[in-house]
This record gives sequence, C-alpha cells and structure tokens, in this order.
Amino acid sequence: MTQKEIHNKRLLKEANERALQLVTRRHFLKESAMGFGALAIGSLLGGCHFGSSNGVNSTLFDPAHPLAPKLPMFPGRAKSVIYLHMAGAPSQLELFDYKPALMKLDGQDCPQSLLEGKRFAFIRGVPKMLAPQANFKQRGQCGAWVSDHLPHFSTIVDEVSFLKSVTTDQFNHAPAQLLVHTGSPRLGRPSMGSWVTYGLGTENQNLPGFVVLTSGGKFPDAGKSVWGSGFLPSVYQGVQCRSEGDPVLFIKDPAGMDRDLRKASIDAINEVNKKEYEEYRDPEILSRISQYEMAYRMQISVPDVMNINDEPQYIHDMYGTQPNKACFANNILLARKLVEKGVRFVQLFDWGWDSHGSDANLAIDVGFINKCRQVDKSITALILDLKQRGLLEETLVVWGGEFGRTPMQENREGKQNPFKGRDHHTEAFTIWMAGGGIKKGASYGETDEIGYASIGGKVTPFDIQATILNQLGFNHEKFTYQFQGRPFRLTDVSGEVIREILA
Repeated sequence: MTQKEIHNKRLLKEANERALQLVTRRHFLKESAMGFGALAIGSLLGGCHFGSSNGVNSTLFDPAHPLAPKLPMFPGRAKSVIYLHMAGAPSQLELFDYKPALMKLDGQDCPQSLLEGKRFAFIRGVPKMLAPQANFKQRGQCGAWVSDHLPHFSTIVDEVSFLKSVTTDQFNHAPAQLLVHTGSPRLGRPSMGSWVTYGLGTENQNLPGFVVLTSGGKFPDAGKSVWGSGFLPSVYQGVQCRSEGDPVLFIKDPAGMDRDLRKASIDAINEVNKKEYEEYRDPEILSRISQYEMAYRMQISVPDVMNINDEPQYIHDMYGTQPNKACFANNILLARKLVEKGVRFVQLFDWGWDSHGSDANLAIDVGFINKCRQVDKSITALILDLKQRGLLEETLVVWGGEFGRTPMQENREGKQNPFKGRDHHTEAFTIWMAGGGIKKGASYGETDEIGYASIGGKVTPFDIQATILNQLGFNHEKFTYQFQGRPFRLTDVSGEVIREILA
C-alpha cells in the first residue's frame, strides 16, 4: 500500500468517525420514528379483535376518523348509556336492602364473627350495631322494598332491576371507583366510557362521544382518571362539561378573534400536525388533529345542547332544575338532552354520599337524607322522560356507588362517632339498572338477615361491566385492545353477563 493510499484510508476513517459523532440520540430517534410509528399504528389497527368470528363486519380503529359510527359485534339493545355514580357510596341499608332483623340488634355490641379476619377503613375495636335509619314499604306491582327517603323513585320501581348482592375487594374510595369504571383499582386503564366510544364511535360528529358532568362541589376521589382514556387514543377520554357558565372552558373565541380567524388558526395548526404525522406516523397526532377539529365544531353544537333555559316549564318542574346554577338536577336533564343528540356515553358523578357520622353532613340520618332529596326527583324524571320520548328502550341507565355501608355503626379509633354513620363495606351493596333491554321490576341477589354479606346472586363490578357491554352489542371477552404485547379488555380476566336481569 502506497503512502497516498494510507493517507486516504486515514482520512476516510476520520470522516466516518465525525459522521458517527453527529448521529446523536435525538437524530437516531428522529430517523427511527417511522419504524416506531409503524409499530404503533400496527398495534392500533390490530387492537380491536372482534367481529370476524361472529360473522359480523370487523371494526378497526381508523386514526383519521376515530369517532366515526361503528357497528358492534352483534345487535345491541342499547345505543347509549347514562351512568349515575353517587361518589362516596350511598347506604343500601337506608334505601333498598330492607333488614327488619337489624332493628332488633340496634345498640348491641357487634358479634365477633362479623369482625374476625375482616378489614375495615375506620372501624376499630367492637362497634355497636345500627338499625336502619329509614322506613320501608313495598312499592309498585313488583313489590320492591324502597325506603321513604326516595318517595319519587318509589313510583317507578317497576321500570328497574335491582342488583342486591354487588361486592368488591376495594374498601377505599379512589381504588374502588377506579375498579367500577376502569376494571382496575390502579391508574392507567381506560374508563368504561372510553371503551364504549372506542368500540361504537358517536352518532353526532359535532359532539363528543363521551361526556362527563359533575355535581356536589368536588370531583370523585379518584379524580379525572375515572373518565380517562388510559392506553386508548386520547380522543376517547371523557369531555367534562359544566351546567353553570360556559359548558366547556375556553369554548368562546378570545377577544379580537372571530370564528373565521379561529378556523384559519386551527387549519394552520393541523397542517403542521399533518406534516408531523407524515414524518413520524404517530397515530396520537391524528387524534390531536381530530380533537382540534372537534373543538371547533363544538363551539356551535355544545352551547345549544347544554342550554336548558329553553326547555318548557313542565320539564323544569318535572326535574326540579335550577337554571344557571350547578346542580345534580341540571346535569340529569343535560344527560337526557345529550343522549337525545346522539352522545354515546354520559357519566354523572355526584359527590357527597360518604356517611361516616363524623359530622352532620356525613350523618346517615342528616346529610344522607339531604342527598337523597337532591337526587330523588330528577332521577325519577329522567326515567319517565326517556320513556315518554321513546328513548328508554335504547338508553341504559345505571345507578350506584363504589361499595356499600356496614350494618354496624362506625367507631373511628374505637370511639363512637358523634353522629350516626356507617363505615365502608365491600361485601354487599345495591346497584340498579333501567332501560336498554334490562328486565323491568326485577331483583337479583340476596344478602343475609342483617345485610352484611351476600347469600345468593353475588355479582362484581366486572359482571356489571360485562352486562353493560353486552347490552351495547359486545362480547366483553373478545372486545380487546392490544397494548404492551397482550390484548387488554375492560373486564380484565373476569366478569360474566348477568342474564337474570336481561329482558
């Protein structure tokens, strides 16, 4: 090898070394983004494993039109869901689970058999038994036992199915709420509403497919995670709306900007997003584009549908609404308006149902009764209004909390609380459903003579989730999304459809 050849070889080696030095981690990731995007989009397109095995057209995620209406696995009885969650867990023993035997034990020491090997959130030592703090009567043709705390609801019991033996394994509010709504007591899973809009899309492209309304002054203990999209594309997360003021924050145009200018701004932003997608192929960028375009369309549609002032007076009287105020009754009326406009899933959270007896607002014979008065009339109106509009048969209404309350009085730190109250209870509580192909005037499940534990018809949150999906046209075991190398589903590895309450 000549001296010149040696010199050229050294120059080539130095040039290659300089080129390698320029390839930083950022450059590597940028150049590899196409491959990562291909992996992600492949995961998404193969993520929904349903349809083909049933002879029904397969439905796949379309990142360009994520909220387009889709066919379920089989014809469902329900097209939409209104889920009414009483955050804090209402006492079944003062509402639906009539236990006259518990009255005979009032004030007596709790038997050790109910305490040994059990875990409670606050009960310590030996608490006193607590009789039902309500009067019960059999209501309707079905003869359902309902307390006098719900006089309006008592008139429509022939429209609902009660689940009397719901159980859970979570006795703290946040994980129990997450379990009910996401199928896991830990953060990171998609909420039920997100699963439903992922599977079905929405019938109104000018409104979100999944709307959340809150009342009671606070968010549920689990926060916004109970309506989050988890590992599903973010376009499927719940959109929180308000019944007071602007329904959605920042929905109005800023000062100095008209609608045409806002549209031009969104178009410009989305042009940048489209170029970014062409380079990186990240499907979340397409979700972002869809969200910008949805936000623009919502400027016209949301203020109209979220306005209850134009409702006739008899509707306001029926629901007990308070226009221009934030309250549960307003949210209930909005829920009806939203499903009437094609929204797929409406989630209502009403905070304030925790009845420990630590103060008057949390007393089972004071604050709890006030909460019942706040919701009784409007919940009844919702069922009747949906029925008179021909919407009840295609709208599934669900009511419940995250767990139940104990038949004994809470004695925080071993001392009896200043007011009457009950601790969190995992072994028995009541949830009811109506409409959407659910049997009318039915009751399933039974608890023991004091309402402590299930003795028949035991169901879990997974069973309830499976039943809701079934009524919408999905086999919960096959309705999955590929994530981190395996198919995930709302019901995890559990759940059976509660066929005893299906019409």
